[in-house]
Amino acid sequence: MIKIRLKRKKVPLNQAQMELSFQRPLEKDRNHHLGGRSFYFFDFDDNVAYLTTPIVIFNKKTGAERTMSSGEWASYHHTIGKEGPLKDYFIDYDDEHGTFRYFRDQKHTFIDKIVRKKQTFLSDIEKALQQADYSWKAPSWNCFYHATYNHRPISVITARGHQIETIQDGIDVIVRNGHLPHGPNYLSVYPVTNPEIRKQELNDPELKLSVADLKREAIRNSVEKAIEKYGNNPHHRFGMSDDDPKNVELITTEMKELKKIYPEMSFFVIQTFEDSYVKTEILEQKTRNAGKGKLQNLTKPSQPQLKLF
Repeated sequence: MIKIRLKRKKVPLNQAQMELSFQRPLEKDRNHHLGGRSFYFFDFDDNVAYLTTPIVIFNKKTGAERTMSSGEWASYHHTIGKEGPLKDYFIDYDDEHGTFRYFRDQKHTFIDKIVRKKQTFLSDIEKALQQADYSWKAPSWNCFYHATYNHRPISVITARGHQIETIQDGIDVIVRNGHLPHGPNYLSVYPVTNPEIRKQELNDPELKLSVADLKREAIRNSVEKAIEKYGNNPHHRFGMSDDDPKNVELITTEMKELKKIYPEMSFFVIQTFEDSYVKTEILEQKTRNAGKGKLQNLTKPSQPQLKLF
């Protein structure tokens, strides 16, 4: 059955981004005149958008649940069960009832389908869009907008484990609500903890790789897809933004390996914080600080955009 996605847009609560769309011209890729393309890779949570999807950990003695935000998880997950205030808790990897159950597609019953019950990713995005822009637009939002507006090839590489279609449906909600001019030019979508994607595409048949390692595999696959689709041009530019320090570390390691394979292409890693960023260019023998700074006020998109690379 072919699914038809409705594209009718609403007027967003904050119209600044929409108004800007009528004023700004399309920008060509940095190395367009040389046949090169700029490829943008994005983590989603706390990087493109802030969502309230809870992460659940469990008390070792009582089994009582405690919820965490994705931001808290990025800061403290390495201490769970080991030290600090979370030493008495544990992580449950069961997809239906465990720690990340809200980051997976739920199995809907026949009745759920009749009443059109939504996956949590979609309902969390709808909830976020009811808030002011600055409440849900994360550090790389304006870069995501810039890449989408200018039809840059985009990869979404997220720790979530939904189906690919669910991630795209969620972004379609943002489009229909007027916050994006149209859907992204998808190069790839990798919800890296989806079991089937792990087994079939990310070389993890036994489901043992960490999220950071899975993202490394997804980055390599995305670069290879880019070259397959757009040609092996030495003037291609690749960059990925992420907010998790551990992910950034392994993303940098993977970019270094890719630089060895494609030495003439450019590779960048951008670590985003709540109101700032650090951009690193990967060189053949070392890395170079390619820029850092404060992120602009997300309610004023007419300010200079963070284009990353």
